[in-house]
Amino acid sequence: MIPHNTEICVLRDAPTLTQAAAEQVVQHAASAVNSRGKFTVALAGGSSEKSLYTLLASTKFCSRLEWGRIEFYWGDERHVAPDHDESNYRMAYEAMLRPLKIPDVQIHRMEGELPSPQEAASRYESLLRNQLGNSKSPIPQLDLVILGMGLDGHTASLFPGTEAVHETTKLVVAPWVEKFQAFRITMSPGLINNARQVIFLVSGMEKACVVKAVLEGSFQPDELPSQVINPISGQLTWLIDQKAANALSSRKLRYIE
Repeated sequence: MIPHNTEICVLRDAPTLTQAAAEQVVQHAASAVNSRGKFTVALAGGSSEKSLYTLLASTKFCSRLEWGRIEFYWGDERHVAPDHDESNYRMAYEAMLRPLKIPDVQIHRMEGELPSPQEAASRYESLLRNQLGNSKSPIPQLDLVILGMGLDGHTASLFPGTEAVHETTKLVVAPWVEKFQAFRITMSPGLINNARQVIFLVSGMEKACVVKAVLEGSFQPDELPSQVINPISGQLTWLIDQKAANALSSRKLRYIE
């Protein structure tokens, strides 16, 4: 079932999707800065996301954002050092943050290099509460969370069969992911769902079946963790290229050229 606060946008191809995602970031950033003086965004790993960060840092887009008013966070991270090839932080830093010379004070990464992933999760939760917490809500509120989705239906590091999918108390957790024989560090569903805006970026024919299962199939979050993403009061937007949307039959689709 598609949540009522969800918009599903189908783009022609991956480059068009990247362009649309960049426009969304510009729009949400401007709105946040105008309303609250800053823009807080949680970044994700993945090829679509890397293309987005590269485009945002390009001459076409970089002048359209007030970079000095943006605070960068991460939705999840691998249990690796920040200079590791698999680090989500490293990817975003090299694609966008370093070219734009973003000051370290605006960059809030997960400490994946710590020996204990649980300690890394606990520290990141404390950081989020200190940076974003307020007396009106027990859960910090990000302006935007950017997400991808894997072939198994996972998002962030909420993987099938992990308890993290059902986490309701902690903001950040460190689940063991059996398929990788490794720990991950990830924002919990409760934290993600408290964001003002959440955007999924999904492309490729190989994801068509899982896109259909997540959006049009029965609710099975243990098998398809992306289904737990349903913002409490914010907006959820799926940006999907035509190949990934190939199996969808919903009438709620919005096609964008």
